Amino acid sequence: MPTDCISFKETGYFSDLICDYLEEKEALKPFYHRFPSIENFKAQIEEKQKSFSNTSRSVLVKALHNQYKNLTISDASIANIKALENDTTFTIVTGHQLNLFTGPLYFLYKIISTINLTKTLKVEYPDYNFVPVYWMATEDHDFDEIKYFNFREKKIQWNRESGGAVGELDNNGLNTVYELLSKELGIGKNADFLKELFKKAYVERDNLTDATRFLANELFKEYGLVIVDGNDKDLKSLFIPYVEEELKNQTSFKTVGPVAKKLGDLSYKIQVNPREINLFYLTSGRRDRIVEENGVYTINETHISFTKEEILKEVQHYPERFSPNVMMRPLYQEVILPNLCYIGGGGELAYWLELKTYFDSVKIPFPILLLRNSALVISESQKKKLQKLTISDKDLFVKQDVLVNKRVQEISDIAIDFSSQKKHLEEQFKALHVLAEQTDKSFLGAVKAQEVKQIKGLGVLEKRLLKAQKRKLGDQISRVTELQNQLFPGQSLQERNLNFSELYLEYGEELIPTLIDVLQPLKGAFLIVNINN
Repeated sequence: MPTDCISFKETGYFSDLICDYLEEKEALKPFYHRFPSIENFKAQIEEKQKSFSNTSRSVLVKALHNQYKNLTISDASIANIKALENDTTFTIVTGHQLNLFTGPLYFLYKIISTINLTKTLKVEYPDYNFVPVYWMATEDHDFDEIKYFNFREKKIQWNRESGGAVGELDNNGLNTVYELLSKELGIGKNADFLKELFKKAYVERDNLTDATRFLANELFKEYGLVIVDGNDKDLKSLFIPYVEEELKNQTSFKTVGPVAKKLGDLSYKIQVNPREINLFYLTSGRRDRIVEENGVYTINETHISFTKEEILKEVQHYPERFSPNVMMRPLYQEVILPNLCYIGGGGELAYWLELKTYFDSVKIPFPILLLRNSALVISESQKKKLQKLTISDKDLFVKQDVLVNKRVQEISDIAIDFSSQKKHLEEQFKALHVLAEQTDKSFLGAVKAQEVKQIKGLGVLEKRLLKAQKRKLGDQISRVTELQNQLFPGQSLQERNLNFSELYLEYGEELIPTLIDVLQPLKGAFLIVNINN
């Protein structure tokens, strides 16, 4: 199927930081380890192989078997989990929140980018194995970010009280959300598949972690995807030394803060600022910050407190109670996984770029950072409309008022651009300025004022003519805006708004295999994908 692409910079939807990273700007090189080129993975493999122990592999595999015990998984996923026991096997990781019913479309793009990179690496480095991993953000406690999703421009929301790690939330009330979505899905083979998939995930599972694991497994199990829940006592036991280091020395704060300032000094937006202690304390229904003052460690907004000795003892006995925040979660991931590369969105990579010095200080290899694939899916019928309207791929990404004005000027039977008239006026006034200079310089101000007035008047006439032509060409303009609104709902990227169900209803079981075929994680460009209806 046809694909095209434009640069991330040309879309206008990506930050200067990410665009400069993709262009390998010299100023950013101190903030990352290796750029995501295929040849750089060789050194990354060698470095990670030396640092990752067989003991860690055994703990990881045991934990994964336990996490998968109530799930039917594919032979490919079973083989990948087993392969993790070997020191020639490495992971490629993406992470995502536990968004309801997969949330926005880029959930799929993240995982597919990860799967496809493992395939590419296996071809280039056949002596090694590469496992695609989806890291579930089960310990996140920002329920407001995940409690809704969009479907056909409607906001479908899970209304309930919440607290603590979202992965531990029971699915009470999701049956109501499921019934609402089922009505919106309508009838037909594709709708029936989605209804059954979501019923088994959200109605028949007990909590959000189990629901999300089931859903991701069903969609990607044939590709050998391995799903990791970091909220696991055995896995957290591997992280004990780093939790102790954080509590005793506040290492992340001391190392990340100066790096964030350097990024700010380069005029980049700072994505996350570290706290003095970047850990939470987990109890039933709660996830609260750990605050240290004068040697006393307090659990914020509770009556729980520890001395230094007591909290270090707590870490040893109950490592599962200590939850890394956004600053430490990347380190936790790299400690427990034989990972080479993290694949994420622009916002994620922005905070990863603050972390290299922190990783260096605790002697953990910093992973390669890769921007996930982004794509705009265009149907065959939409493509035909674009061609008929002579709208290019690049035109689609501009702001709607700019697109409309450009289109009016292209199809209008009269000239709306007054640039030549303005230039003619400027030439005339140049002569008047010379005349005033030669006769009476007091007239210079009057001449300049008249010039500004007349050029401004031409601008007003130009705008009025454009507005009149918009009315006259209203039918064609409405077709342009309607098409752009379909592809950029809410004047935002399709992938940030649409739920995958909308595309699955249209393309069915061919959707994911098609995306697997066309998404190229190392391409470094925004893809436009044309799928036949």
